[in-house]
Amino acid sequence: MQTANSAEEEIFRVRKLEIADKNKGFIELLQQLTVCDSVSDERFQERFQELAKYGDDHLVCVIEDDKSGKIVATGSVFIEKKFIRNCGKVGHIEDVVVDSSVRGKQLGKKIVEFLADHARLTGCYKVILDCSTDNIPFYERCGFKQKEVQMVKYFI
Repeated sequence: MQTANSAEEEIFRVRKLEIADKNKGFIELLQQLTVCDSVSDERFQERFQELAKYGDDHLVCVIEDDKSGKIVATGSVFIEKKFIRNCGKVGHIEDVVVDSSVRGKQLGKKIVEFLADHARLTGCYKVILDCSTDNIPFYERCGFKQKEVQMVKYFI
């Protein structure tokens, strides 16, 4: 007999982004996070193919609601190759967002853990991310700790 938790596990599995996910609300989900204009099918496919060339060094993952077929959570990690730390590697987690309709179901935590595990398994000595002050408690619950200060310079 299935428990409610195991049934939800089946409905909400983390997987890699697929080309068909554009038509499952992927871009609209990103619009809940930040400025994200509509993306043509052609531009989406071009960017998807470009990122695919990086292999394990750039991973975009999603959670698709198996019942609705809609993408309800996403995040990405890219691997920076360094000279410090004996030519070590650092994972950078970016663009984590959970659809407002399913927040509170631990999907953000599942995404972050999936991305952090990917960074660890590819040999990173650490994984880092930037977040708003409001999101610090969430990331602390995911095992992160606050360190230093983020700076930014926008060109657009």
